[in-house]
Amino acid sequence: MEKTQNIKRLDHKTLRHSFHLWFWGALTCFSQEHMQTFGYMASMLPIIKKLYPKHEDQVKAIHAYTAFFNTNPMLGSVIIGTTASMEEARASGKDIDGETINDMRAGLMGPIAGIGDSLIDGTLIPILLGISLGMSSGGSPIGAIFYIIAWVLIAYFGQRFLYFRGYKLGDTAVSFLVGKHGAAIRHAIGVVGSMVVGGVLATWVSVTTSLKLVGTNGKVFLNLQSKLDSIYPGLLTVVVTLFCWWLMSKKHVSAIWTMLILVAVSFVGVLVGFFNPGLSY
Repeated sequence: MEKTQNIKRLDHKTLRHSFHLWFWGALTCFSQEHMQTFGYMASMLPIIKKLYPKHEDQVKAIHAYTAFFNTNPMLGSVIIGTTASMEEARASGKDIDGETINDMRAGLMGPIAGIGDSLIDGTLIPILLGISLGMSSGGSPIGAIFYIIAWVLIAYFGQRFLYFRGYKLGDTAVSFLVGKHGAAIRHAIGVVGSMVVGGVLATWVSVTTSLKLVGTNGKVFLNLQSKLDSIYPGLLTVVVTLFCWWLMSKKHVSAIWTMLILVAVSFVGVLVGFFNPGLSY
């Protein structure tokens, strides 16, 4: 039963502090292994300190935010606001644990990253740059000034709106997440996130081979990449992706070591002629 007699509320000052930590520090301590984990954790520190006066309770609560996190920084503020609301509900005795919070943010960060990257990086920024370049014709600095001011205002107030909107809708989100439809919702979010990751993979990752077998007459009688494309276009990309997934998921190899392994494989592949980087000396 929920402990309704111990309802805890976050004040606007605490929420504002949390938002500013995310706005200014989302990409602090950024690395290929942790991405935005530490920026996300820092933004939750004011929330945790406000809701849990005891140090041991703070340590226990913050553990939910040590997992890997990466999404679009602008649209990702809605996740921070939503988890702030869920943390408030957990501190008030609702049936929410760290795993529920972690599942929610893990399910949301993929779809929001896909939407945010296409909407912000692929649409908004090019539009602003196009306007700025037009205003800078003839060497005028107005275009650069316009871009800086416009981007800062959109980034700040846009993220602020999403953060507090996520917080306000958090109770509604919580009721779904912990209710009978919670598992279905999290599963659906996970499916959408997988689709986004698959789309990003197909768009940005390309692994091809340059291996060709030449006959005695000097003509190529086997182009391995053409044969692979006729059987399964993008087969090498899928193989490399599954290999990375196997290393990180099954063998628990870190992202840094996985990248080093890929570098070593690429180096050997170039030496034996399997890969061609297209360099000329």
